[in-house]
Amino acid sequence: MSMLVVFLLLWGVTWGPVTEAAIFYETQPSLWAESESLLKPSANVTLTCQARLETPDFQLFKNGVAQEPVHLDSPAIKHQFLLTGDTQGRYRCRSGLSTGWTQLSKLLELTGPKSLPAPWLSMTPVSWVSPGLNTTAVCRGGLRGVTFLLRREGDHEFLEVPEAQEDVEATFPVHQPGNYSCSYRTDGEGALSEPSATVTIEELAAPPPPVLMHRGESSQVLHPGNKVTLTCVAPLSGVDFQLRRGEKELLVPRSSTSPDRVFFHLNAVALGDGGHYPCRYRLHDNQNAWSGDSAPVELILSDETLPAP
Repeated sequence: MSMLVVFLLLWGVTWGPVTEAAIFYETQPSLWAESESLLKPSANVTLTCQARLETPDFQLFKNGVAQEPVHLDSPAIKHQFLLTGDTQGRYRCRSGLSTGWTQLSKLLELTGPKSLPAPWLSMTPVSWVSPGLNTTAVCRGGLRGVTFLLRREGDHEFLEVPEAQEDVEATFPVHQPGNYSCSYRTDGEGALSEPSATVTIEELAAPPPPVLMHRGESSQVLHPGNKVTLTCVAPLSGVDFQLRRGEKELLVPRSSTSPDRVFFHLNAVALGDGGHYPCRYRLHDNQNAWSGDSAPVELILSDETLPAP
């Protein structure tokens, strides 16, 4: 998971559930190559490492080996590294944080003048299509100013995107299942790059179920008055969660430290609270299509008294 800077905000009222909401800021930098001639992308290459927050510190990695860190006189949002000599290799970069360094950028590979390196294809927010879910294919190359193309296995035509002058990636809406790959080219009639690895998109009638956990265990013997926290984890971020006991929705306090999960707090369980608890989720913009239920967590309560003889 990408490194995230998290700020927690607390709101609520004393008579109702209290919710902690987390705001997440992505800190992973971006890395791309710029060349004086896109027709000869290996000539006079400059690598640009762009941070998410201004920083005076940048560092480049080549083939897994850290290069000398750069410390600027004043904070900047990006820094350029001029490559000399043999520029072929696999590159990443990182930028400074107040607590150290960010995680590394995504991989950028330079292959030399004879071929263009393959781009990377990913799906967001998930690698499936279902009613109410907007799935997007993201094709990321290493050069600015190229034209991206997406292809589904079995189709004869590419879905083409105009020249991406200000970015090194392009997005495509995906509405059908299948096996997808993407490529790019440096001019309108130029040769295509190597294709990306294939990504398979499935079609699902409903989002797959989340996972519900209680301290990593599926069942637990509890005593009246115990506090219980159930964690519901979805396979995507930005969803609405629901906890139930049987068919009854439970409006209990909740909190979150990550956009793909929520913590349900049962602050003082009673003997009547035993039973099976499933959770589920739905997309923010689809108020009808719930996911399947998670495997339930069973809460077993005991007051340690023995039945009368």
